[in-house]
Amino acid sequence: MNYEIREMLPADGEKVLEIFQEGIEGRNATFDPSAPTWESWDQKHFNICRFVLENENEEILGWAALQPISNRDCFKGVAEVSIYLANSVQGKGMGSMLLKKLILDSEEHEFWTLQAGIFPENEASIYVHKKLGFREVGYREKIGQMNGVWRDIILLERRSKIVGV
Repeated sequence: MNYEIREMLPADGEKVLEIFQEGIEGRNATFDPSAPTWESWDQKHFNICRFVLENENEEILGWAALQPISNRDCFKGVAEVSIYLANSVQGKGMGSMLLKKLILDSEEHEFWTLQAGIFPENEASIYVHKKLGFREVGYREKIGQMNGVWRDIILLERRSKIVGV
């Protein structure tokens, strides 16, 4: 099967949120208890560097986007990475495809650092990020609760070799 990455459109919102909800239900992707409205999701993410992964039937199977880590001007080139895949395509290299595209596009838009906070149990996501140049810069112990249980996250970061050097 052939796959294509294209820019995310507002019309993709419903499917993007469905895939996000799948990630929530897996319990190793986010602290969020449920998917937000499209309007809320849209406001929290940059309107650039947003992509969806489609199969040859134009079915959306994954997405990637960036959101700010701070509203301070000194951090305008730093963003948090979000990548979500439908359960049906996990473990098939699609996360790497999306992250590669996101990295390239982020540098075209002058982002110098990308960050990702990942649950330690999400070994596949950690592997993909490290494979594409992210390094572990921190371990946040018991940073938040999920269903009454304290959870840790690993903070990974990728510094561009072409932006902000």
